[in-house]
Amino acid sequence: MAIDKNQFRHALGHFAAGVTVITTRGEDGAPYGLTATAFTSVSLEPPLVLVCIDKKAESHPHFASGVFAVNLLAAHQQDVSQHFAKSGGDKFSQLQYRSGVTGAPLLADTLGHLECRTVHVYEGGDHTIFVGEVVDADVRDVEPLLHFRGAYRRVS
Repeated sequence: MAIDKNQFRHALGHFAAGVTVITTRGEDGAPYGLTATAFTSVSLEPPLVLVCIDKKAESHPHFASGVFAVNLLAAHQQDVSQHFAKSGGDKFSQLQYRSGVTGAPLLADTLGHLECRTVHVYEGGDHTIFVGEVVDADVRDVEPLLHFRGAYRRVS
């Protein structure tokens, strides 16, 4: 028998995770994105990562575009995380970003990014699992934004 979803969420909250904003460019050409901690590496050969996107997320349908970027947030970007965690509105109008090699939006002043082409899509309960092959990456030597026990944290 599966555990209660609140107990599951509580347990997972005790695992420190880096905070990301997953972005894509929809077929309409507009940028879309959301905050996620459900991100991990999958393989070095080929270079693969996965992201899990809630099927109820407003931007979920736009990830069918076949490309996405994982924007790794820096410690000073808690406001960016909160901005992309909210539903509704144009999330990009007040932020600096550029298009990467895939066309996916890359947020300014992040710890770094991974640009991906989607190679597999799987059902994952109330989420969709997107596996992407990394085609470009860049990082800076700054502190990451972490989430642990329901709050933002810093490396100490």
